[in-house]
Amino acid sequence: MSLSKNLIVYIVVVVTLACNFNQNKMETSTLHLVFQEQKEPFSPSEKELIYEYLRDSEKEVRSLLPYLPDSIQVAFEIVDWNLESVGGVTGRAESNSPPLVLIQISNTFQGGISAAIQTGLKSTVYHEFHHLARGWAIKDNTFGPGIDIAMVNEGLAEVFAEYYTGEVYEANQMPSDVNASDWVNEILALSKDANYYEWMFEHPDGRNSVGYRTGNYLIKKVMETSGKTILELSELSPEEIIRLAGY
Repeated sequence: MSLSKNLIVYIVVVVTLACNFNQNKMETSTLHLVFQEQKEPFSPSEKELIYEYLRDSEKEVRSLLPYLPDSIQVAFEIVDWNLESVGGVTGRAESNSPPLVLIQISNTFQGGISAAIQTGLKSTVYHEFHHLARGWAIKDNTFGPGIDIAMVNEGLAEVFAEYYTGEVYEANQMPSDVNASDWVNEILALSKDANYYEWMFEHPDGRNSVGYRTGNYLIKKVMETSGKTILELSELSPEEIIRLAGY
């Protein structure tokens, strides 16, 4: 998605945050907030609320993942999508260079835009910033192809967000009537060119978010069996994590 000035109306708020990464070093990180308002504008109070959540979340995530890029642009837009199952907010890590995250906030969420911001923004920021810290982005992904890779990277980001925000969404959990190991083996047997949309979002057989749900299960299983934390697992490759899970 292009963020060309010729295609969007935007307001940029530059927020400079001083974060103490360790006792010997003080780093400065700059966040660029872009409000895409060609369809529906954010109110001043909504922008202020977004700013506060993003400012605090960036500081917290950077203290956990100090290899997060130094300068991140986050573009916000209002959509009319049904995002009730994920707290009214969704997003994606668009690129690593420059570091760019796109976030959509639903105006159909119960309670409106402000309620969605308060419910789902923090978790989404943690999830997408984890992707940037690992280099998992749409346009210049640093990992190889395959739903197995996506399963692990999305699982890491989701468990990271769950663990540090306390927000857990059923849409990202393994269904209780499913043998989770069957879904893992099914994904591992896929060809590297398997359809991403079908396995990560809507499968022709009626299942949804198979890759996300399975990744969530896999990461939690590895944490339980290996004793490693989500931060320690975030340092490992997808292949190493799959081996630790016993597959």
